[in-house]
Amino acid sequence: MNKNIVYIAIAVVVGLLAGWIIFGSSAEGSMAVKDVSDMSDTHDHSGETAAEMWTCSMHPQIMQPEPGDCPICGMDLIPAETSAEGLAVNEIKMTENAMALANIQTTIVGNGTSEEDDGMLSLSGKIATNEENNTVQSSYFDGRIERLNVNFEGQEISRGQLLATIYAPSLVAAQQELITTASLKESQPALYKAVRNKLKNWKLSESQINTIEQSGNVRENFPIYATVSGTVSEVMAAEGDYVKQGQPIVKLSNLNTVWAAFDAYENQISNLKKGQKIKITTNAYSNKEFDGTVSFIDPILNNATRTVTVRATLENRDDLFKPGMFVTGKVKGVMTAASTQLSVPASAVLWTGERSLVYIKTNPNEPVFEMREVTLGNRSGEKYQVTSGLTSGDEIVTNGTFTVDAAAQLQGKKSMMNKGMKDEGMTAMAPMKMELSAAFQKEFQKALPAYLQMKDAFVASDAVQVSAFAKETSKELKAINSKDLGKMELSHFNQSITMLDAIAENDILDNQREHFVILNENIVALAMNVKALSNTIYVQKCPMANNNKGAIWLSTEKDIRNPYYGEQMLTCGSVIEEIK
Repeated sequence: MNKNIVYIAIAVVVGLLAGWIIFGSSAEGSMAVKDVSDMSDTHDHSGETAAEMWTCSMHPQIMQPEPGDCPICGMDLIPAETSAEGLAVNEIKMTENAMALANIQTTIVGNGTSEEDDGMLSLSGKIATNEENNTVQSSYFDGRIERLNVNFEGQEISRGQLLATIYAPSLVAAQQELITTASLKESQPALYKAVRNKLKNWKLSESQINTIEQSGNVRENFPIYATVSGTVSEVMAAEGDYVKQGQPIVKLSNLNTVWAAFDAYENQISNLKKGQKIKITTNAYSNKEFDGTVSFIDPILNNATRTVTVRATLENRDDLFKPGMFVTGKVKGVMTAASTQLSVPASAVLWTGERSLVYIKTNPNEPVFEMREVTLGNRSGEKYQVTSGLTSGDEIVTNGTFTVDAAAQLQGKKSMMNKGMKDEGMTAMAPMKMELSAAFQKEFQKALPAYLQMKDAFVASDAVQVSAFAKETSKELKAINSKDLGKMELSHFNQSITMLDAIAENDILDNQREHFVILNENIVALAMNVKALSNTIYVQKCPMANNNKGAIWLSTEKDIRNPYYGEQMLTCGSVIEEIK
């Protein structure tokens, strides 16, 4: 019996040992194979790159696997950056693919100007008619134009040429008076002379008057002759028109001399003065250079273009210059020493209205860029002088600058619309604590429906409805007892009413939206301190409104319907706060 037990135990041990040898080694082999497979798989994937994503510089939440347009604002999508390791705070790194797609090119900045500039200030302009030589040919009497001999602009007119024939009832009566008084000229010479003078004032010649008197026949139609020679620049009447005495019929321009009118920027004005010699070239005669003299500098700056008009008078005896023709003028001896000036291509500069910006390549071996603010001097042709912000040897972006700026903005770095401060366009508002009585809160809520209708009218871009609902909202607020409001609360309350009244009295949508920005800065602060609202109110914000400073509004719907842009950018914005 004991022997059997020993045999059985030995058999079990042998069986376990055999099983371990067979299956254990197999499992280890399997694991080894699996480990090798895993290592092989890891190796194979190390060379793969993630699919490139495309996004919108204004709406980073948009991510698409291929290029196209932003579904919110319609801007071209740009490649999204995947990492920015080892970069300075405001540096951005672009992919080689993005650089190639945007055709981004760079240039190294150096001293001096190009040979073509030759130290001259370059101005762009047009040929214009010399207004000192313009004349208007008018009708000398009331009547109807029976025939007009001037048919088109550009027609050459000579002095004494027949311009029009006019039926003049007043002249018919005057001729009858002449014929009658002719028989009384011996007894009433003063009356006779007065009638003749009346006809002379209507520009009838002595011979015409004598012919009428001698023949005794009354003429119904009278000619209008040109008093000067020139080129028709405007036909101001048509056959069949009734004209009054002194009413213009045709405008003539004498093109023997013309004006070359140039636009000069503010920073160029100090380098210009009357009497300076100016060299003028035009595309029509590229191999010719014409001499002129600055004869006029406009004393008033054009607020829209921030330029003044600089004018030179040119002789045009050979009719080479045509009004409207583009010309370039170069003024000598006004530039500072070229050897000490840096110049950059105009395409490299971004101008925000307040700042001039360029992008510098900070790493010569990699596509890493950083925005730099510069101060510009004079513009010479297609180049700007840079007085500060750059040094010789800096490498700057000269083509594709807007694309680089968009990438910087997307990554939250310093850019054209972001001076480097933290972008709070989509962050929650810091609540402004106010003490509002229960009675005030209850009455304030009654004004919200009219406000929300006004907001919807802004979304629909309906200025008439905006005005109507603004008036209604103001009426509701004015009905609230505000005596128990504190100084800060009362200031926001009164400012809200003031802005509502301004919106109600205005019928220009853009102006209404400007007031709507200020209204919301005040009324939203009040709304955020109202407790126990009957419905949830969402505070929403568009980062692009108010000149890219951002603007807020109230809505009962979570979906964005932008009141500042309407259909142009209907869904631009986000919810930044909920008032429950």
